[in-house]
Amino acid sequence: MTEALTEDLPVPPPGQRGRLKIFLGAVAAVGKTYRMLAEAHRRVERNGEDVVVGIVETHGRPATADLLKGLEQVPLKRIEYRGGTFYEMDTDAVIARHPQWVLVDELAHTREHTRDPAREALAERRGDPRPRHQCHRHPQHPAPRESQ
Repeated sequence: MTEALTEDLPVPPPGQRGRLKIFLGAVAAVGKTYRMLAEAHRRVERNGEDVVVGIVETHGRPATADLLKGLEQVPLKRIEYRGGTFYEMDTDAVIARHPQWVLVDELAHTREHTRDPAREALAERRGDPRPRHQCHRHPQHPAPRESQ
């Protein structure tokens, strides 16, 4: 499925490909999101880099929520499904915004009712230029496997 989304995109020259940086922790609540947001502030303040928040889950932690202040947040996409309302990263809006870095929290979390092939392709997108991604994932939530 990813191939169909990216097959028409040009392959960027060496040195211009996007990069993926993952903050990995063995268990929940060890500071992956906090560290990702702290690094985003460092990139903005020290280097003047263009960083946006694609989606971040604060899990009600005030210190984590405080780190969102001062970072541009791309509005989330509202999805109605089976009588419920859900919010997901708006991949098209992130791509249209064209930042240097986009923060994607809980990358491994996918819900079948909100599965967005463009979100999955964002980390593998071959367009030029392409935003770099910072994300974190929990080892207890492995990436989905292709059906056999």
